[in-house]
Amino acid sequence: MGLRKILTDKEPALHKVCKKVEKFDWRLHKLLDDMRETLIDSNGVGLAAPQVGILRRVVLVDTGEEIIELVNPELLETDGEQVGAEGCLSVPGKYGLVKRPYYAKVRAQDRFGAWYEAEGEEIVARCFCHELDHLDGVLYTQVMERYLTEEELNADEE
Repeated sequence: MGLRKILTDKEPALHKVCKKVEKFDWRLHKLLDDMRETLIDSNGVGLAAPQVGILRRVVLVDTGEEIIELVNPELLETDGEQVGAEGCLSVPGKYGLVKRPYYAKVRAQDRFGAWYEAEGEEIVARCFCHELDHLDGVLYTQVMERYLTEEELNADEE
């Protein structure tokens, strides 16, 4: 396993649509393992393959209980609405006000190609939507209402 460099928002790879994963082999497993290590090291809650320069439909999401691997994920269902602060490992030091669904359900494949469904509310739903956006070349800065000020961020932490 190894840490991967996280690309910043100026990198062209982050603005491209990713290709579907076709081979569920050792290369995919290495990518997933490296992404897991990189996510943990960066204290993030989600990481998409394009953020480490790989244009494939692969995402990790930390639910707080486990880190789930989503290969070729599809958004199946959403419900409700939440508006809140959102950041990104590829946009360091900045946060925006973003509207996302309160609930989201996704369908994805695991590292061996088996299909399964995962669902979540609040931060997990936000993370599903944020990371799946990455796979289509969309950053939160493109869907946010506005950047949050330092004062607003500090008030949220209190």
